[in-house]
Amino acid sequence: MFSQDPIEWPEKVEILVDRLESESAERVLSREERALMDVYETVPVLESDDGLHGFWHSGVNHQRVINSFELVGATSMVDPLNASRWCETRSEDRNDYSETEAEYLATIEEDLPASLDELIDLVLEFIEEELG
Repeated sequence: MFSQDPIEWPEKVEILVDRLESESAERVLSREERALMDVYETVPVLESDDGLHGFWHSGVNHQRVINSFELVGATSMVDPLNASRWCETRSEDRNDYSETEAEYLATIEEDLPASLDELIDLVLEFIEEELG
């Protein structure tokens, strides 16, 4: 789906995510910590060839992930996610979409690269304000 390079998270984010992954076995993560984890874990799905279709056919709690993007301040991600919700009821094979569905999804996905580009700064700001 994307011709750009995948997001490379700063070391600060990687260290925090590793720590939270370890701690999640021993305690329940706070809503803010869970939001960070949701965003971090969802980005590779959105960057994959299946993009939004892949997100809707992944095993994640979709509404929680959408709420997590909103919580970290990535509101530009929320609209494409919500606009593509119909993908959840379609075939698991993205190639089975009608031409109209495929064009509509491609239109929605056009905004994702720019939204993903601003995600690193938003996540760093969120960590500083909420988890710092």
